[in-house]
Amino acid sequence: MSKSFRSLRTTAAAVLLSTAAISLNTTQACTRVVYHGVNDQIITARSMDWSVDVESNLWIFPRGMKRNGEAGPNSLEWTSKYGSIITSGYDISTTDGMNEKGLVANLLWLVESSYPKFDHNSAPGLTIAAWGQYILDNFATVQEAVDQLRQHPYTLVTSEVPGQNRLATLHLAISDASGDSAIVEYIDGQAVIHHSPKYQVLTNSPTFERQLALHAYWTEIGGTVMLPGTNRAADRFTRAAFYINAIPRDEDSRKTIASVFSVIRNVSVPFGITTPDQPNISSTRWRTLADQKRMLYFFESALTPNIFWVDLNQIDFSNETGQVKTLNLGPNQTNTFNGQVNDDFKEAEPFPFLGL
Repeated sequence: MSKSFRSLRTTAAAVLLSTAAISLNTTQACTRVVYHGVNDQIITARSMDWSVDVESNLWIFPRGMKRNGEAGPNSLEWTSKYGSIITSGYDISTTDGMNEKGLVANLLWLVESSYPKFDHNSAPGLTIAAWGQYILDNFATVQEAVDQLRQHPYTLVTSEVPGQNRLATLHLAISDASGDSAIVEYIDGQAVIHHSPKYQVLTNSPTFERQLALHAYWTEIGGTVMLPGTNRAADRFTRAAFYINAIPRDEDSRKTIASVFSVIRNVSVPFGITTPDQPNISSTRWRTLADQKRMLYFFESALTPNIFWVDLNQIDFSNETGQVKTLNLGPNQTNTFNGQVNDDFKEAEPFPFLGL
């Protein structure tokens, strides 16, 4: 056995032990993958794993919306430069979405998150509920977002999860139409940014840096020999990373979309599954897929028979005539839709982001 392989195995074992301990303290999980295909095909997919109904709906937001960081008097303020289609959580937060430039933002649970101190001397406050929307509103590419985030334009603040006596602890994944990616985590109160097109996968605990160490161990073994098969975040990371690069690179968009959906389903948790000694494992409630070349946003609920989608090319995002609209997905996302659903959206007042 080579020295490097022994080192990888030791590192992986240590992370596995700490991950097992972490799993006893958290209750949510998700997975995100980015596919790099032929002919500039870039697709980002994610699963939403949650222990209860996350009360999600789809929303269309036009350009020119005035936003507030919802952190009190010292709140960040901005006006949206880009329109977007998003999936809400409890209609108080943006959990997932794509803007009209093909930039995608995905929020996933990370129990290790800890956020900076916030007071009147801090940079303006931004509620974690609007973190993803801030990214979608303001940036066309990952590079633009990373350049701005490195200047620390805001102080991220968090609030309690609706119906639960604990703070929301999340990390953020960003991808764009070129295939670039970034992962943003807050560890010990400091923003940690991982930026590279190679960062195609994100799950939950442990932190992204330690997930990469675990994945390096499994890469040495080789996915065609053996892959970890549990629902734990570290195992889902390795399976997703292997399969998203193993599926065929096809020019046919129908086959490409089907392949990426098959990957995100492979790392989903079957509906109704719970693991008593690992409460971080929650059923997959829904999945989204963002086709960043063709500008299509797909949605799949675990409890309905059909995939449906929104065509961003056919949305009026303009300041002058664009409207806020919503698609009511119903309790547990059980309202059934089929095919393109642009015409099913209804004009609505925008939801308020949960703040301090």
